[in-house]
Amino acid sequence: MEPMIQVENLCKSFSTKNGTVEAARNISFSIEKGEIFGIIGLSGAGKSTLVRCLNLLERPTSGTVRVNGKNLTELSEKELRKERQNIGMIFQHFNLLMQRTALDNVCFPMEIAGISKKEARKKALEYLKVVGLEEKALSYPSQLSGGQKQRVAIARAMINDPAIILADEPTGALDYNTSKEILKLIENVNVKYGNTVIMVTHNEAIRHMADHVIKLRDGAVRHNDINEH
Repeated sequence: MEPMIQVENLCKSFSTKNGTVEAARNISFSIEKGEIFGIIGLSGAGKSTLVRCLNLLERPTSGTVRVNGKNLTELSEKELRKERQNIGMIFQHFNLLMQRTALDNVCFPMEIAGISKKEARKKALEYLKVVGLEEKALSYPSQLSGGQKQRVAIARAMINDPAIILADEPTGALDYNTSKEILKLIENVNVKYGNTVIMVTHNEAIRHMADHVIKLRDGAVRHNDINEH
């Protein structure tokens, strides 16, 4: 059976005034449906570039990214937008809309998808309950703690029932205890809903919850540091 995500010989380079920077070098791995897959490494190792290549927010310089057998690098922009609806994204700095309540932030992807406001609000409330923030539905981001903002962001990432969740340093802006809570929440979401979770982090705690972990250094996978349970 084909893996849910298959990355083969992925390379990504950027041109800078000081020359070409190779952010990802010949990276290959596969991820099975329902796995938690960790990508760890120090700052500048290429982790965030790699995860942004997985949904083509960054287009690889070469190599392929296949999701459910489809080569995303060959899709038109319209086809790619459709595939991205099946991929939720969680960011380090939450990326919430400050002028919207928690509820309206979670509703936002459904609005874009053309879902009725009534249906969107009902579903958004359900997911705020899942992340333990039902009572903060009408609060604005400025009224929430960092951990609460990330919970809203997780609910928003889940709202369209994506098969895949990409989490780019989801605990990077949080303190130690809040980080533990958010990692546990993501793990619980994975167990409950069966989403495939790809998590970029410098937090070594991911090793205890991930099915597989790869470590990047200078844009390449350190093959002597692949963690398999």
